[in-house]
Amino acid sequence: MFKALNILDESDKRLRLKNKDVVFPLSDSRKKLIKRMLDELRYSQIPELSEKYDLRPGMGLAAPQLGINENFFVIVYEYDEGKFEDYVIFNPKIISHSESMVCAASGEGCLSVNRDVDGVVPRYERVTVEGFDIDGKPIKIRAREELAIAFQHEYDHLQGILFFDKIDKDDPYQTKTNIKMI
Repeated sequence: MFKALNILDESDKRLRLKNKDVVFPLSDSRKKLIKRMLDELRYSQIPELSEKYDLRPGMGLAAPQLGINENFFVIVYEYDEGKFEDYVIFNPKIISHSESMVCAASGEGCLSVNRDVDGVVPRYERVTVEGFDIDGKPIKIRAREELAIAFQHEYDHLQGILFFDKIDKDDPYQTKTNIKMI
């Protein structure tokens, strides 16, 4: 039976800590947690299941949001209606990015932030991320636009940064810039 994860609220100081790299091989309990994280994100994006399990829609989840101060996160990306791609990355590093910037036009949300936040977050339009998969094998992922935003958002969690930290207080909707809204 499905049981929702206990996601920390933004007031929890553990979300602001630096995190340690993951050591391989992963324990069976860590692998089960990864599956639960992926399941919860997928269910949260399917309206019937989101309602059934009372889940807020989410695309990504970082270990610190569960009180685990380790460098890993998962993303479940719905690239077409009802079609999902899972990303699981350990010890990620953003190794390159575009010069062009984008913002999620409706702003960003976070499963640890249970309130509306005014403003948008400038993000790189494209990023390349290196890290390790669940078996400890090196991986490289190139992401663009919405997926790139998700990778940067989750990566920030590993640095103790919440999305609203990056909203420009003087220009929260980026009205004075040429940043593309997506």
